[in-house]
Amino acid sequence: MIVDERIITFINSLDTKNSELLETIEAEARSADVPIIRREMQSFLKVLLTIQNPKRILEVGTAVGFSALLMSESVSCDCHITTIENYEKRIPVARENFRRAGKEEQITLIEGDAAEVMKTLEGYYDFIFMDAAKGQYIHYLSDAMRLLNKGGVLVSDNVMQDGDVIRSRFAVERRNRTIHARMRDYLYELKHNEELTTSIIPLGDGVAVSVKKGKKL
Repeated sequence: MIVDERIITFINSLDTKNSELLETIEAEARSADVPIIRREMQSFLKVLLTIQNPKRILEVGTAVGFSALLMSESVSCDCHITTIENYEKRIPVARENFRRAGKEEQITLIEGDAAEVMKTLEGYYDFIFMDAAKGQYIHYLSDAMRLLNKGGVLVSDNVMQDGDVIRSRFAVERRNRTIHARMRDYLYELKHNEELTTSIIPLGDGVAVSVKKGKKL
């Protein structure tokens, strides 16, 4: 927890519920120990999507499809979402959840390693949500930049790694040092890339919001 737990509890106490199906899917995911974006992040994502009003969304990391469905409820019906997942056990669960929601036409799930899949994608996305293996973010960035429309938004979740990212690499467990170094590199690139304007926000486990400079194509 990188923000005082009492503050988060208070913020979440003010929140309204999601749709009945989303509440059910979230409960199912938590009971199966599948990570779900935190409540405060859910609200933030809804606000960003309402402001941006994207027509094409790319999500890197589907899990069981919760966040893709959450996004689908926050955009217009003509917005298409493409989501990528590599974990075989979660793919059929995500597809079933999309079916339950009647969103099979609006959401396209691509199976495979995101680093490879992203290289095959074409066109521009107005909104990219990065929520996959944290140590891989830096490897996804070049294709994310290529695919992100001018004026588009890149949201990178869980960038603080429970606070580890601010610690010295020698204070981090040895098995986590590669991820620690890569995340620091990723955040540096987001803040120093001349094509982006980025804010890193201590929300949830940390979120970076980047806007690509220029007018939408």
